Amino acid sequence: MTRTPKSGPAAEKPGADRPADDSPSLIDDLNEHPGHLFRRAQQISTSVFYANLGEHITPIQFALLNAIQHHPGVDQVTLASLVGLDTSTTAATATRLEEKGLIERRLEVVLRRQRKLYLTGQGVRTMESMARGLTDMRTQLLSRLSPWEQETLMRLLRKFVEVNNEFSRAPLGEVSRLPKGKRNSA
Repeated sequence: MTRTPKSGPAAEKPGADRPADDSPSLIDDLNEHPGHLFRRAQQISTSVFYANLGEHITPIQFALLNAIQHHPGVDQVTLASLVGLDTSTTAATATRLEEKGLIERRLEVVLRRQRKLYLTGQGVRTMESMARGLTDMRTQLLSRLSPWEQETLMRLLRKFVEVNNEFSRAPLGEVSRLPKGKRNSA
């Protein structure tokens, strides 16, 4: 059952509470739901990631490796905040990366239980070897858009994530929201 608003712009327009006869309703057309389109975009992005980079590193593992590369000695809680993951997923993923020999955890003497994370030599080489595939991935994902569309899409995605960060189950921390050039000093 469709409800008619009692006030506001929709109440002022006859039939504004329902779609035109020739257009599908929001319930019928999933392509009108941002969440559905974000999920599809994630599926496409993940497929293109694996096609360009292989299946030895997952997108989440890459996100952690990238953050550790830019923040050597980061602890797991801060790492989770940097990439927008919950601490349990971050810990489990860090364990898998350690088992693969890509990162090492060093016990912090001052804060007994805190372990600092660093890329190993193999982790550094892995990140270096992924550079070309990441460039190819970006090109493949964006090349069908004009340069203006590419810039607009990226700007709007960053804005969407920033203005909706508080609704995430694992919001990004303050360090990850710093301008790119200032992140290493945080």
